[in-house]
Amino acid sequence: MTVLYEDNHIIAVNKTCNEIVQGDKTGDTPLSEMVKAYIKEKYNKPGEVFLGVTHRLDRPTSGVVLFARTSKALTRLNEMFREKSTDSNQQQSIKKTYWAIIQGAPKEPEARLENWLTRNEKLNKSFIAKPGTKEAKLAILTYRTLARGEHYTLLEVNLETGRHHQIRCQLAAIGCPIKGDLKYGAKRSNPDGGICLHARQIEFVHPVSKQDICITAPVPDDSLWQKFNEMVKA
Repeated sequence: MTVLYEDNHIIAVNKTCNEIVQGDKTGDTPLSEMVKAYIKEKYNKPGEVFLGVTHRLDRPTSGVVLFARTSKALTRLNEMFREKSTDSNQQQSIKKTYWAIIQGAPKEPEARLENWLTRNEKLNKSFIAKPGTKEAKLAILTYRTLARGEHYTLLEVNLETGRHHQIRCQLAAIGCPIKGDLKYGAKRSNPDGGICLHARQIEFVHPVSKQDICITAPVPDDSLWQKFNEMVKA
């Protein structure tokens, strides 16, 4: 666990692809408990440490995760994330940028994708649906190509809505599944069991100070990620 930013009200960490944000049926220690332990030890806090989960990343996804250290920050951040997931038309007070390594390359180097998605709880998977389908939700994202290799392409993805497996499902629908994402059509798994989807950056208005905050998560320590990162820097 790498701490990317912290103050009295919030803390952001760089999640690895095998960590879970909150506890689940696996019984594995969640990231939230690791952060609590870190705060307790660093600040020598007695008793239970308060930590609020404001959003989640899929287990196989890496990148920045933001937690609230106070109830005031948690309430405001929850409102900000709720606005993002339900209203794609208004000016968002929080912006999440992802990097994705996909198989092949999209037909258009950059585009805006709009799809209606349905979620199958049993399969833990989302599917493209026709407009008007019962319980389908509108999913919108934009992407642009950052770098291209022989077999893979690095995309920057910005979400206008927050739907279940949105990036994974929408990119797969245009024939560009994320590397390692067997659930959505990747040819093979990654050695670490993760997928090449990384929550690269989060920008938001601080819930208490009202200052503009931008937090960037370094890419995973993997040869392909590092290669693409160098290409973007060049």
